[in-house]
Amino acid sequence: MRMLCASTLIGEFFVIGFAGLVAMKDPDLAMGTVWTVCGILMAVSVLLCGLLSRPAGVWLGWALQGALVLSGFFVPVMFVLGACFAGLWWASIHFGRKIDEAKARWAEQAAAGPEAA
Repeated sequence: MRMLCASTLIGEFFVIGFAGLVAMKDPDLAMGTVWTVCGILMAVSVLLCGLLSRPAGVWLGWALQGALVLSGFFVPVMFVLGACFAGLWWASIHFGRKIDEAKARWAEQAAAGPEAA
């Protein structure tokens, strides 16, 4: 699960950076504010990769997904991209856990040896 979730978070790192480039073209938004918010969110996405082994890391990841969707109020395309990444986040957790369970079963069978089969 950690590998899939970390891949999603690193993808979000780049999407947040590109969204900052788009947001900086908006005359109503101050460039310093845009890059402060984007920088914080980019740092959070990378730092969350290290927290994925803890349950709080997954919940903080969900909070980041919500922030990405809400950023659509400033960069409208982020409604779509945020929803896509929220779906990827769900899939990473859901299928990652299934993969982890299958790996554990396989390791258990391998440890039991060929006579158990």
